[in-house]
Amino acid sequence: MGLLDRISRLVRSNVNTLVKGAEDPEKILQQTLQDMQRDLIAMRQAVAHAIATQKRTERQYEQAGRTAQEWYNRAQLALQKGDDPLAREALERRQTYSQTVQTLEPQIAQQKEIVRQLKSNMSLLERKISEARTKKDMYIARARAAQSSVRLHEMLMSNSPGSTGAFEKMEARIMDLEAQAEVAGTLGADDVERQFAQLEGQGSIDAQLAEMKTKMIEGH
Repeated sequence: MGLLDRISRLVRSNVNTLVKGAEDPEKILQQTLQDMQRDLIAMRQAVAHAIATQKRTERQYEQAGRTAQEWYNRAQLALQKGDDPLAREALERRQTYSQTVQTLEPQIAQQKEIVRQLKSNMSLLERKISEARTKKDMYIARARAAQSSVRLHEMLMSNSPGSTGAFEKMEARIMDLEAQAEVAGTLGADDVERQFAQLEGQGSIDAQLAEMKTKMIEGH
């Protein structure tokens, strides 16, 4: 998996952690930026190493080309002197260096392409880091809002049945107590009225007895 793919997975993973977890969004995003910065340092080192390899190969290529040309010049000199065996020896050495040139040429092209790709990826990562720093506050606000929504939803889902049932039971209990108080009040009132009725009835009987006694005395 490429470095940029790993960074993308890292960012998505941390965003999910922000929404689902209870960790501080600012702390998570800051850690993500630090991870990206660490990857950028590693990528810069890779670019520097690739450029150094390319430069070293180019120096070898140029040196082999110069040496091949030197042996060719020596072969010409040997021919001018009429020394064919020496000229042949010089050409054989020239051929060795010429083969080195042919081998190094495609390697240089390949190394240049590697450097180009690494530089492109490095520039892309630098832009992503810059954008992340610019939008960090916005990401923090969005993450905290998402956390609040999730927590509120979880609280409502977990508390609604139990809380509603508890309130309903409490309401029924209060209504029952109120009914008992009302009945007790009614019974108390009836008892008082009955006592007064008894007193009033007793007074009427006493009056009737007194009246009868008076009439009996007057009759004698």
